[in-house]
Amino acid sequence: MYIGRVTGTVVATIHQETFDRHKTLLVDQLDLNGQPTGYYDIAVDMVQAGVGDVVLVLDEGNSARQIIDKEPDGAIRAVIVGVVDEITLDNGR
Repeated sequence: MYIGRVTGTVVATIHQETFDRHKTLLVDQLDLNGQPTGYYDIAVDMVQAGVGDVVLVLDEGNSARQIIDKEPDGAIRAVIVGVVDEITLDNGR
């Protein structure tokens, strides 16, 4: 799992049926300072996130497929499972 920021929408007119009725979003992974790490995922949106939202991403394929009820089949690796309202870090890390 990681925290990321939605930076775009991915549209495909021809796609595998697992993606029917699901929006796909481009998500940049963030570090602890809220800066992009250079890593990204194309994730299935389960929570009505939008561009600019900070989100919680589950990026493990088997769990992702279970969330969209396509396990064991389906070509899903990452899903957005939450929109983050606030992050609090312990200063003592």
